[in-house]
Amino acid sequence: MRLFAAVLPPADVAAELATTVAELRTHPTADALRWTGRPGWPHGGAVDWHYTLAFYGEVDEDAVPRLSARLEQTAHRTEPFGLSVRGGGQFGEGRALWAGAAGDLAALRVLAEGCEEAVTGEHRRYRAHLTLARSRDAVDVRPYLDRLDGFAGRTWTVDELVLVRSDLPRSGVPGEQPRYEAVARWGLGAGG
Repeated sequence: MRLFAAVLPPADVAAELATTVAELRTHPTADALRWTGRPGWPHGGAVDWHYTLAFYGEVDEDAVPRLSARLEQTAHRTEPFGLSVRGGGQFGEGRALWAGAAGDLAALRVLAEGCEEAVTGEHRRYRAHLTLARSRDAVDVRPYLDRLDGFAGRTWTVDELVLVRSDLPRSGVPGEQPRYEAVARWGLGAGG
């Protein structure tokens, strides 16, 4: 199964962002991007928008219990911390448009490093981002970035680490999105 570790914004925080994304999608060039999220998002239990901490790719089912035990240890070593969705950016000349983060980014980075080390024993440079749209080609995303620059969602307390399963689209229907499912959750801190 294809897995990654993530922090999920609560539904009301995602709803704040969804309002801004709906505005972004009215821009004349919006059709050049494949937008994440689903119609009617957010809804209970959805993990469409998330801050990926570590991507594991295909993981044998036999290895999931060991990965889960390591992630549980990482969660228990990390105290809850404040985070908000704020601003935005791009990767690859407009091939990915994302919303950023503000708050205790040092704690988020440490959590991401712990999640990465759970499998590889090492960690990569982490940049907190929540992917809003993608494109196969370079797209001028400056109008979107201008709007995202002023976006500041409410601060919430990150109090759990989530292991997420990702099922890639298989139908070939243009615009179809991956399906995400939370397969395990651990509370942060000694009490989690």
